[in-house]
Amino acid sequence: MFGIADYGAFVVAIIVFLAIPGPGNLALLTATAKGGVRGGMAATLGVIAGDQVLLWSAVAGVAALLVASPSVFSAVQWAGAAYLVGLGFALLKTKIGDAPVLNMAPHHYFRQALLITVLNPKAIVFYMAFFPLFVTPAIHQGLLTFGVMAATIAALTFGYGLVAVLLAHFLAARVRANPLIGWVLNKIAGLLLIGFGLKLAFFK
Repeated sequence: MFGIADYGAFVVAIIVFLAIPGPGNLALLTATAKGGVRGGMAATLGVIAGDQVLLWSAVAGVAALLVASPSVFSAVQWAGAAYLVGLGFALLKTKIGDAPVLNMAPHHYFRQALLITVLNPKAIVFYMAFFPLFVTPAIHQGLLTFGVMAATIAALTFGYGLVAVLLAHFLAARVRANPLIGWVLNKIAGLLLIGFGLKLAFFK
């Protein structure tokens, strides 16, 4: 189908990848808890946009450049790590009743999720290694094949994000009723973001 070796397996692999806990999922859930469905869906669109940047960068060979140039790869890696750790510390410093660390305007949630996604160089390498598994050289149709892959990833991410946001919003109503729960979740989210950042920087 459009030069994709096994479209069904490709879809399943993307769904599994989406479900793996990581900074993107955490940003999506945090945005929903702070900004409701609008905030969560804005973050979902940010993740989709970030994925498309990484996906087409991989197609264009930017991933190969990052791998071939350790200094460039390292710079992107440290930038991503610093961004995540910074967000983590901001969450750790919150007190009960403090204003949200993330701005309530939906476009800010979009930007946060976009940056978290794009500043993960391992995701670029993932796409570079992932695509060849599902491309059939004999029937590959160039940009059409990659375009179908990109559209599939965007559609699946949107569907996944919608379900996750609605579930998170349902739970967030209960969290907002008890400020202490929100404070504890902020601390947990902060530690997780710092952990993701340190892992990105030091555990290759």
